[in-house]
Amino acid sequence: MSEPLYRARPYLRRAVARVAGVTEDGGIVVDEPLFYPTGGGQPGDRGELVWNRGRVRIVNTVKGEGGASVMVAEDGAELPFVGEEVEQILDWEMRYLHMRVHTALHLLSVVIPLPVTGGQIGAGKGRLDFDMPEPPADIAALEEELNTLIARDLPVTEDWITDEELAANPALVKTMSVKPPMGQGRVRLIRIGQGTDQVDLQPCGGTHVARTGEIGRIRLGKVEKKGRQNRRASLHLVDGPQP
Repeated sequence: MSEPLYRARPYLRRAVARVAGVTEDGGIVVDEPLFYPTGGGQPGDRGELVWNRGRVRIVNTVKGEGGASVMVAEDGAELPFVGEEVEQILDWEMRYLHMRVHTALHLLSVVIPLPVTGGQIGAGKGRLDFDMPEPPADIAALEEELNTLIARDLPVTEDWITDEELAANPALVKTMSVKPPMGQGRVRLIRIGQGTDQVDLQPCGGTHVARTGEIGRIRLGKVEKKGRQNRRASLHLVDGPQP
């Protein structure tokens, strides 16, 4: 089973595909999807589709039947026919911000080693909710620890394990509210660092940068109380590479 382009080649900005279907509400499905569908706290990609008869703006991408990537066109747009060849043109600036923030949130779960109860990724900022009865004593120290991990420029790679291997290693799953997708026979893991330099390994289907140095320096916001034991930690990209 081949991986979708958004997962196999996350730095690809344009790709040709063929329309495999159009949903009842006007969503477009192609055979080699480049656009990431909303999931795991990461927003769906935006961009354009271009073909020999026209062009349409894609305002969102969502998951469809069987986990398919369904591109949502702007209201009232003319859509390509099933079987037509189209070029997918990604809003790369937004995607790259999501990649940097997503990887930074994985590292945030390293410096705050508590169960994660929720999370959200944005274009330049993100947050994780933790099962955290007491607030951290020193947010500035956490911020410095996180920036030190980023500056180590650790490689970010993927591995795959079977459903059975994940079930036998429940400690890999940090999220309490969202469980990794299972039932396909295998689960994708995102590894940060290698060998003795490994700092994190957890299931994830989202897009990430290739090395932590690409994240750039971050700033931690306030840790807000969100329930009896839940607290929300937010981070913001301060600087870093341009897309």
